[in-house]
Amino acid sequence: DNGIIYSEAPPIKFEGNTYPGILISYNSGVGESPEDQYIIYYNAKTFQMEWLAYTVTFGKNIRSKDFHFIRYKDWQETNGLKLPQSISWYTYKDNLPQELRNTIKFTNVIVSRAKWDSQIFNTPKDALIID
Repeated sequence: DNGIIYSEAPPIKFEGNTYPGILISYNSGVGESPEDQYIIYYNAKTFQMEWLAYTVTFGKNIRSKDFHFIRYKDWQETNGLKLPQSISWYTYKDNLPQELRNTIKFTNVIVSRAKWDSQIFNTPKDALIID
């Protein structure tokens, strides 16, 4: 995409490992939140993504300096796709991950080429919607 800018990010160190990073940012006017930034941190030996750092700017017109961290672990292959078995959110300080907050584990993962009925994405009639 012409509106995406890729650049090298300083590596992070966590639990004795160093992870190189790729910063993803956007040109002005691209998407809903062009001030958002993402950093993909990867394993230097396998090139597998290990961390995603991201900023939150929705509804604001300024770039945030605070990066939040999600760790992707225990990658598995399912029907030819590599997917993490768990995703963990961490507290952060000085734009570095600190302590584990919570983890979601993916079990009984199914990957199919079958097309889903679009009705499954509709909001249920009895759903409580808060603006």
